[in-house]
Order: sequence, then C-alpha cells, then structure tokens
Amino acid sequence: MPVEGFPWWGWVVVAGVLGLAELHLPGSYLIWIALGAAVTAAADAALGLPLEGELASFALASALSCAGGYFVYRHFAAGHRSEAPLNERSRSMLGSRGVVCEAFASGQGKVRLGDGVWLASGPELAAGSPVVVTAVHGTRLVVEPLKTAGASS
Repeated sequence: MPVEGFPWWGWVVVAGVLGLAELHLPGSYLIWIALGAAVTAAADAALGLPLEGELASFALASALSCAGGYFVYRHFAAGHRSEAPLNERSRSMLGSRGVVCEAFASGQGKVRLGDGVWLASGPELAAGSPVVVTAVHGTRLVVEPLKTAGASS
C-alpha cells in the first residue's frame, strides 16, 4: 500500500526556500535543486503521486536540472574565455596598438601603450610609427608595424 505523500504545496515551499537559500549561500547549484522541487510539485499536483513517486520525481528532476545547469554554466563560461584572466595582463595586451617612442635599433626599442612605456622587439621602426603587439615574452613586447587600410603592399 502506497504511503501518503507530501502535499504538492509543500514541494512549492521547498522550492522557494531553496531558491532563497541560493541568494544567500555561495554555490550556484541550489537553484537547480529548487527547480527539481518545483517540477515535483507540478507532477504531484497533476498526478497525486505517492511518497515514493514524489521522492523519485524529485531525485530525477533534480539530477536532470543539475546536469542541465552544468551545461548552462559551461556555455556562459565559454563566452568569457576571451577576456584576459585577472593575473595575466600579458594576454590582454595581445592585439593592442601603440606607438614607437624610442626608435628600434638591432630589433630592440620602446613602445608606448596607453600610459606606459614597454621594452619591445621587432623590425627596425622609426619613432612615431604605429605598432600592434603580437606576443609578450616576460616584460618585453613583440610588435609589428600596424598596417593601415590605405597602405599598399
């Protein structure tokens, strides 16, 4: 004989409490478990599940929503991979444009990027030449002349 289940509105309360807990506790997976409780509430309201059915529904819905949440978070994290990590400033400098402030001699010179001056390696360039950063080796930039749209090859 099936055991009398938890009332459907009880699952709504559980979903609400878990949703509120997500706001206050770091973790970001309680919201997916709350979604499992909400699905269980809907299934219980529609089908009048026994306790075993409610628990099975909650376990399955929570597992599926957590798995779905993993892919949602992975998708959003993939969009941020192009941003330079906090402690890797050199990655953010790739593609930056600057101006030669000390002419290059023997492939070495200085380049101004924003408000800073950096040691740089590259072809022989005159002071004032626009450049683009192609690589960073330690504290030395590797630059190439910036090709403008009007320049012919």
